[in-house]
Amino acid sequence: GIKRELDPETVMPWFDELLDFDYFGSIDLYGEELSRDIREFIPLFKKAGEHGLKLKAHVGEFGTADDVREAVELLELDAVQHGIAAAGDSRVMRFLSENGITLNICPTSNLVLGRVESLKTHPIKVLYDSGVKVTVNSDDVLVFNKGVSEEFLSLYKESVFSPLELDEIRHNGLGEERP
Repeated sequence: GIKRELDPETVMPWFDELLDFDYFGSIDLYGEELSRDIREFIPLFKKAGEHGLKLKAHVGEFGTADDVREAVELLELDAVQHGIAAAGDSRVMRFLSENGITLNICPTSNLVLGRVESLKTHPIKVLYDSGVKVTVNSDDVLVFNKGVSEEFLSLYKESVFSPLELDEIRHNGLGEERP
């Protein structure tokens, strides 16, 4: 993970060294979404992509649907961490769906941080119904006190998803097509 508040030019020299280890499978940009222009990270993500890393970034939890699309396009992302703002724009949802971009969503985190009013009104269902590939995740288990199983159970108990829909989402998280 690369903290968004860091200067990408400062990160690049040690990033090159880390890539030489051939140990990491992905890169993730995290931290305060609005702290630094996403364009500054293009060279890092380009290099990571050239090394075959999966490209992810935290975007669209506090930003806009346009921020989600821009990050996907500029950083050539495979997946977006959170991305719930995409639910506010049908064009962005269609773009995500058509390009097979997965949104890794953390419902309890979104709720506790005040990004949604309730699980029942969480935009994960709108995203799913619009054909966006979503996964259900926990975010900082020690802070939010919920693991992935509890996240699934909460979405079921709040009647957000049916068991069949949750099974499809589970398969999304495993990176496989539903049988």
